[in-house]
Order: sequence, then C-alpha cells, then structure tokens
Amino acid sequence: MTLEQSIFHYAQTAPDRVAAVCGSDSISYSELRDAIARRAEELRASGLQPHRPYTFRATQDIDFLITYCAIHYAKAIAVPLEHKATEESFQSIKSQVEGCSFAEDIVDVLYTTGTTGKSKGVMLSEMALVSCTDNFIADLHFSEELLFIISGPLNHIASLFKIHPTLSAGGTVCILDGLKDMSAFFSVFDLPFKKVATFLVPASIRLIMQLAYDKLCAVSDKIDFIETGAAPITKQDMELLSKALPSSRLYNTLGGTEIGAVCTYNFNDGRYMEGCIGRPMKNSVVEISEEGNLVVSGPTIMSGYVADQQSTSQVLKDGKIYTADLGYVDDEGLIHLTGRQGDVINIGGFKISPSEVEAAAISHPDIKDCICIAATHPVIGQVLKLLYVPAEGCQLKSHAIARHIKTLVEPHKVPTYYEAVETVQRTYNGKLDRKYYKN
Repeated sequence: MTLEQSIFHYAQTAPDRVAAVCGSDSISYSELRDAIARRAEELRASGLQPHRPYTFRATQDIDFLITYCAIHYAKAIAVPLEHKATEESFQSIKSQVEGCSFAEDIVDVLYTTGTTGKSKGVMLSEMALVSCTDNFIADLHFSEELLFIISGPLNHIASLFKIHPTLSAGGTVCILDGLKDMSAFFSVFDLPFKKVATFLVPASIRLIMQLAYDKLCAVSDKIDFIETGAAPITKQDMELLSKALPSSRLYNTLGGTEIGAVCTYNFNDGRYMEGCIGRPMKNSVVEISEEGNLVVSGPTIMSGYVADQQSTSQVLKDGKIYTADLGYVDDEGLIHLTGRQGDVINIGGFKISPSEVEAAAISHPDIKDCICIAATHPVIGQVLKLLYVPAEGCQLKSHAIARHIKTLVEPHKVPTYYEAVETVQRTYNGKLDRKYYKN
C-alpha cells in the first residue's frame, strides 16, 4: 500500500491511535485522514491538476505531513523544499518544475543538497516510495508500537522517508525542529510509548554523546533502534553509542535521494566495522563496478533528474544507478564504503579519502569536529590540511594531532597543515560541506 492508503486503513481499524506528534500538538489516524481529504480538496479547488507538481516549504510540523499526503491523494507531485530556502531559490525551482511534463507514475521530486555540484531535482515514482518503505519495514523492523523521532529536514530523504515506514506500519511519528533544544528531544521519552527510534547523522550522535550521554543511557530501555547515515560514523562513536545502548539495534544505512535506502548493518555487534553498510535490503541489488564504484538497481531508484537528461544519462544506465560511492565486498558478503569518488585527494600520486583522515583525527578526545581538505604547499605542491574544532578549553598543538593521526593511518595520509576553527561547515542535513571549501 501507499502511505496514504496505509493512513486510511488505520483510520478505519485504529481510528484513535496517534499518528503524529509535534510539541503539544497531536493527530490521530482518523483526524489525519480527514485533514488529508480536506487539504486535497482545497488543492484541487486552487487549480492543482493530477500529475502536476506542487512546490511548498517543508515546515517541521503536522501541517507539512497533511499537505505532503494531500498532494499524493490529489494524484499530484510533491516538491518539498527546505523551509529556509530563499524566495529567489523557491521561485526558480517552482518555475522549473512547472515548466516540465512528468510521467504518470512520478509522485515526488526531491532536490539534492548540491554538495558536489548544482542541486538537482530527483524524480521518484510511487513504486520507488513503496519499495523503499518495504525495505525499511523488513530490515529495520518498524512496528505499530513504535514512536519514531524525526528531527532532520523533511525535504530530505533521510527524514521524509521515515514517515512512510512508520505510518505504513501503524506507528507514530514525532516531528522536531532539529536538535537545537536537547531537552525537547529527551522529553519525547516521557510520552506513553514503549518503543522509540530515530535517525541521526553522525554529527548529531556525537553532539548528544558529548552533551547528554547520561540522559541517553537513562532512556536506553526505550530505544528500539537508532539509524545513522549520510556521513561516516567513526569506530569510537560506534563503541560509545553501543555502550550506552547495549540492547538497541544500531544501524548504519546506505541511502540517497537517487537510490533510496538500499543497505544496512547493525553495528552493535562487538566488531564496530567502520564503513560497513552490511548487505542489500530486500528490494535492492548492489554491485561493485570494475572501478570500485557501488552500482545500485531495483525498484527504489529514481526515474531521472528534472529537465537534465545529460546528468541523468551519466548516472542512470540500463536501469542501474552508478554512484560516486567507492567500496568493496568482504569474504562474508558485507559491503564496505571507502569514500566518495569526488572527494578523493591526490597527494604525490597517492589517492587519499579525506573521510579516513577525519575518522582518525576525530578519535582524538580533544577534537569535536573536523574536515580534511586539499591545500597548496609552496615547495611540494598539493598537501592535506586539517581544519578542526577543539574541545572547549583545549589548546592543541599541530604536532600532537599529527602524532595521534600517524598511529591510525599510513604516513602519507597525515596532514601537513592544521588550523583550529570555531565551526566546520555542514549542509542542513548534517553532511560535511566539502563544496564550501573548494570555492
């Protein structure tokens, strides 16, 4: 069933069950069904036609959920954009999608963050959404008892696509406006739910463990699972999170706007394998190309980019998405990521993945965050530079950081330059913004 069909099903079988919570607001399945039907009628009355796009801002509230589902119920195409997008950006994208025609099976257009180039509109079919939902329910075990906390931006697949499996399984979504208010996050555990789960990027996991580790341990019996992705999680953070949540499932998932959710690995297994994303989910096939790139196929993948056949043809070939992710399959059949093709830095003939250097650096107890970039040395040319955020009250010497990194990686991967910064640039969904440092 589609998301909307599932909501209508539970509105019949469990009408009073809470479908969504946001602050002091909540809505039952029957109330959500009625609100979706009313909003769909309003959209039709305003001129929205089937198979045509509707561009709107992804506010972090129940009203977003109503609008998003109502667009589908009206058989139109949802185009959610970041709620802080400039009016110029909003109108530009609105104009672009309204000038295009779409296949009848397209139900969502999600715009990428553009960290490796220009932002692109990814066209997703109803089959892609349903198949991705099926992957999550089967492999992460969503259930009707579950309260799923969504704190990330709802125009991004990592958060938006947790609404689908949660409500399709008859559970409850709790929408937060980020993790700015840590007390709001932990107050969710006071709600009358036995099982709680969430998706957190590694930077958010690290923030919670730095600021509220005792609180996390105190609610461990309620945490069914935590999923992470979008960026690498370090072995150190895996171990620390597993120590806090010994009985919880802790998933490292490979997903993306173009591919959906395709692989997952429960790293609470005592091995804490960095970069491991496990095995393909039930509706996905993942292969490794001769060049070492991950190639994804199956019904979860995109139909193409909006008004960009050239970019589409570069990544979508013969029904397969050729990703920029680099990796390999081990003897157990587990898939491991080693970096991204566009991120690799060439130093003296050595191709270095900056994420490996960052993982080594951030394992230092006095480093809160970091990013490894390319820099120019006046004599030897291109070298590695580490920008790092020191822990509060700490003054680190470059040679001390270098010594620490050298114990974990080969000598040619140790940065030449080091610079303490107040913050490291990240995208709104928690990824390191490497594009920012290339400008």
